[in-house]
Amino acid sequence: MKDMDDSSVTEDGRTIGGVVMEMKNITLRFGGVVAIKDISFDIREGEIRAIIGPNGAGKSSMLNVISGFYVPQEGDVWFRGSKRPAMRPYEVARQGIARTFQNIALFDGMSVLDNVMTGRLNYMKTNIFQQALWRGRAEAEETENREVVERIIDFLEIQAIRKTPVARLPYGLKKRVELARALAAEPKLLLLDEPMAGMNVEEKEDMSRFILDANDEFGTTIALIEHDMGVVMDLSDRVVVMDYGKKIGDGTPDEVRNNQAVIDAYLGVSHD
Repeated sequence: MKDMDDSSVTEDGRTIGGVVMEMKNITLRFGGVVAIKDISFDIREGEIRAIIGPNGAGKSSMLNVISGFYVPQEGDVWFRGSKRPAMRPYEVARQGIARTFQNIALFDGMSVLDNVMTGRLNYMKTNIFQQALWRGRAEAEETENREVVERIIDFLEIQAIRKTPVARLPYGLKKRVELARALAAEPKLLLLDEPMAGMNVEEKEDMSRFILDANDEFGTTIALIEHDMGVVMDLSDRVVVMDYGKKIGDGTPDEVRNNQAVIDAYLGVSHD
């Protein structure tokens, strides 16, 4: 494991700390298909780390390894200085890892407020009977969690729709509600799977601003998959590039942009 105390300051004044997560020689197979082949990279505290590559490169599979949904056949996942054993996704969530999904996974019949409240489940310790009575500890716990959720709703500027059923919302706002639910978990590491997919230019600008603000104001470490290269280059501190399950590039946006292997495989332009 790399030195977690190794920190640096970005050009915009943000502090990037030491390694919080390291993927070491990860290989993931589905039967005879190798989705990820011997990939290693790390994620540092306070940074925005992008994972990019063509369709089918293995990006979502890698995010599923990080989130504990998939267990690799080879290699190790290290988190905050310790090798992580095979864990269920809810156990990973309790470690402080939250995520959004490529296909929106919200409860359509519930209000925005109730959807965001589900992000606080790991902080709710009272049982169903105490919650039904809503007295004493259960009432105090509900009030405390509600305050956190209301701050997130204000932060993401969705106060006006807080009582609206999610099914009635346009696509861009649904994406923002899903981000709100993930942030409500107060994650140490936030995983975003194509947060800009399907959005128009204005919606992308809003989402980019909220991602940057979450990283800056909350100090949230973020790993994201995104196909919009303009967004990736503007948001990211470092980028790892995958192609056919292999890592073909890793570095700052400028380093990746000028990497010939990345240009040939992903950007589709070859220089002689």
